[in-house]
Amino acid sequence: MEFFPCDLSRCYFRKEYRVVNSEAIETAKEHFGNVLQQQLERVEKLKQAPDWTDYSSISPIIVGMLGGDGIGPTISAETQRVLEYLLRDPVSSGKVEFRVIEGLTIENRAAKMQSIPDDVLEEIKGCHVTLKGPTHTPEQGDGWPNIESANVSMRKALDLFANVRPVRVPAENIDWTFFRENTEDMYALGSQGINVTDDLGIDFRVITSQGSERIIEAAFAHAQRTGRTKVTVVTKANIVKTTDGKFLDFGRQIAQRYPDIEWDSWYIDIMTAALINPARQQDFQVLVLPNLYGDILTDEAAQIQGGVGTAGSANIGKQAAMFEAIHGSAPRMVQEGRAQYADPSSLIRAGAMMLEHIGFDELGQKLHKALDICGQYERKVVMTGRSTGATSEVFGDYIMETVEDASVEARWEEYVNAEA
Repeated sequence: MEFFPCDLSRCYFRKEYRVVNSEAIETAKEHFGNVLQQQLERVEKLKQAPDWTDYSSISPIIVGMLGGDGIGPTISAETQRVLEYLLRDPVSSGKVEFRVIEGLTIENRAAKMQSIPDDVLEEIKGCHVTLKGPTHTPEQGDGWPNIESANVSMRKALDLFANVRPVRVPAENIDWTFFRENTEDMYALGSQGINVTDDLGIDFRVITSQGSERIIEAAFAHAQRTGRTKVTVVTKANIVKTTDGKFLDFGRQIAQRYPDIEWDSWYIDIMTAALINPARQQDFQVLVLPNLYGDILTDEAAQIQGGVGTAGSANIGKQAAMFEAIHGSAPRMVQEGRAQYADPSSLIRAGAMMLEHIGFDELGQKLHKALDICGQYERKVVMTGRSTGATSEVFGDYIMETVEDASVEARWEEYVNAEA
């Protein structure tokens, strides 16, 4: 038999490759086992979740203010100024108390190698609700250590499972409310993926029965409470059959509990097109989605409203809630000395949502309408992010002046009807 060294070389390589792969697989299996154990323990905690907080019985309601990074401290301070003005009577009577919480900067988080330093988290837990400016999330190659997103950590630590984002364009009859599941999906284990080998990286996706049921139930309950008539469940269940399939199955089940509310399901890819289709936009009212799809789709929807700088976001759990701007920290504005020109609309909008959540519904609605008037219709003060436009403080003054106008609701109706 003729001997070919090259064949032996290939055989030796394959044997060595099998050994390397075997070691890599065992390491990955151990890592995956630890991840599974964590998630199974989490499921057991979900089964024992407490009931909803009754804010009417709490005094004082403590509102924590978290500045965050970049332009965050600027827009956070302006939002606090507006809210303290609107809540001046409850604040003076002791019903509401504001607390400024320091230490959520990327510098402090990186120094302590924690997405939320322990002392900061304890202060947050001492508040009933928080308003949070944008925070920087490190990415590979940006010079910061690979710590988890502060948002993701806060959602998990406080079990803020419902990310609620309203999008309103009254002139086009757009009035959407998105319920994005906030504690699962790709984001739940975003920092716990594994490079099995130099060539193979794997991340994990988590969808639980408990997580799916409570977010979809919250969406239907919101629709019923606010007089909406339709809920849309968004997945990619035709392709991602196990996890998205589970989410969609709970959509079907929960829809049966609300026979007076119509429901349908859409795939995420075609939904991105439907939102920018004028012939379809009025078909949607309340939309409920897994975490990643919700993150992407709500940014698209915010752009339809006027940009991510105009949209607020609520992160709601049964025992706590966090309200935030949905845009980034804009470090370039700070580096260029333009932080004072940052648009606070998004965080003020989140503040309006907070007012509604803690029981000041009328004030919240007035603030929403004032933001519509100032940002979409009247625009006496224009934000450009530069010295060519107004500062955050000037815009805040404009908002407060508009809210205080006794005819603010009539003005809002007039603008809406004029563009209808």
